[in-house]
Amino acid sequence: MEGEHFNHFVEQHQKTDREKSEMLSPHSHNEETESLVLELEAAESLLKEILDRGLMEHGCPHYRRRCCIRAPCCNEIFGCHHCHNEAKNNISVDQKQSHDIPRQKVEQVICLLCGTEQEVRQTCISCGVCMGKYFCEACKLYDDDTSKRQYHCDGCGICRIGGDENFFHCFKCGCCYSILLKNSHPCVEGAMHHDCPICFEYLFESRNDVTVLPCGHTIHQNCLEEMREHYQYACPLCSKSVCDMSKVWEKFDVEIAATPMPEPYQNRMVQILCNDCGKKSEVQYHVVAQKCPSCKSYNTRQTRG
Repeated sequence: MEGEHFNHFVEQHQKTDREKSEMLSPHSHNEETESLVLELEAAESLLKEILDRGLMEHGCPHYRRRCCIRAPCCNEIFGCHHCHNEAKNNISVDQKQSHDIPRQKVEQVICLLCGTEQEVRQTCISCGVCMGKYFCEACKLYDDDTSKRQYHCDGCGICRIGGDENFFHCFKCGCCYSILLKNSHPCVEGAMHHDCPICFEYLFESRNDVTVLPCGHTIHQNCLEEMREHYQYACPLCSKSVCDMSKVWEKFDVEIAATPMPEPYQNRMVQILCNDCGKKSEVQYHVVAQKCPSCKSYNTRQTRG
């Protein structure tokens, strides 16, 4: 037992001496460590310099990026899939030659800094530059402007912008909506799989903000604002009111009360259909508008009488 205790003491003593020597000793170890750290920092700096060459200096009207794509459908080179679709669906193009690019089938890209054509990847195999700070291998999408907060939605099958924490995918509607609408939006199957009713751009792949109306139909936010500027407050597809119109209907009440109809028309009855609640009813005719007795809306149409 005493021998074991002695050996343990010696080992502890030797260990203490070793630790002291490392603390007090040679600067060679520290110098080597510092040198290694400096070399790593220099290598990282050089790598970053190579990757970031030409950052935000190249691209097309749709994306800041350092590569272009070879379209698998027509074997031509374009800045991006939007550039291809705009060129191939132009009014001057023969309708038989008109087509969209199958973006997921893109296999070749061309580096804009060195011109090397290569298989789809984030960094160039020749000059080492990063061809897009945001890169989605599924969509073959490159973009240096990461302020858009791009993310890939598996439900949509394409990349979206705005940050995935701010959106959710509705599988019935087949598209992404703001998280604010998660428990309140009316579901319409394939809600975004059609053109904007104002500008006719395909909403599902649009890069502009899209909003959902109370009726469930979708439209570009800027197109909706343009409608309001022209005093148009009904959905272009179903004619339901796009916002709360109660204050407007109150003004209609006042105007109708102040504008009595001539005697021959005072007892005239007409049948109406309400665009807001969908109910049919028979009401007294007025030249200004007909009020729905069910929901009190003036967003009605005369069907008979």
